[in-house]
Amino acid sequence: MKEVKLRALEPEDIDAIYAWENDQESWQDGLTRMPFSRHALSQYIAESSLLDIHTSKQLRLVAVEGGEAVGCVDLYDYEPFSQRAGIGIVVNKELRHQGYGKALLDALEDYCSRHLMLHQLYCTISADNSASQKLFSSKGYRQVGSLKEWIRSSEGYKDALIMQKIL
Repeated sequence: MKEVKLRALEPEDIDAIYAWENDQESWQDGLTRMPFSRHALSQYIAESSLLDIHTSKQLRLVAVEGGEAVGCVDLYDYEPFSQRAGIGIVVNKELRHQGYGKALLDALEDYCSRHLMLHQLYCTISADNSASQKLFSSKGYRQVGSLKEWIRSSEGYKDALIMQKIL
């Protein structure tokens, strides 16, 4: 089992974040539909240290193993009153299917439980993304709903699945 640690974004993460955000193959699984400039991402990294999750309702952390960035985790739609948040993860392309996704989820769930004291996490996954469905299912997430024609793609509209885990 892989073990990763989560940390705040650092300026040296620019190359990894630039690659993740500009990977057009991954755009179909998220909300990004346009490339990000290195300058815009550098500004985001610099400003992220000033953001408070309670104000911005989101948080991005880098997952590292042995000092190397292996992926990224996002918390979004943070809702402190109901103690929940949406999550998204990205694993370096060359490290996929090696257990890093599970390790990222373990680290994120631990952080959310211990430090943010969240009660539940959820994610929205394209219905045709079987790898993500399998990953989240293996970590105890259950499908609790679906959204018809939710994600627009070049092939048309795709359904999305909502998966949830009570921590």
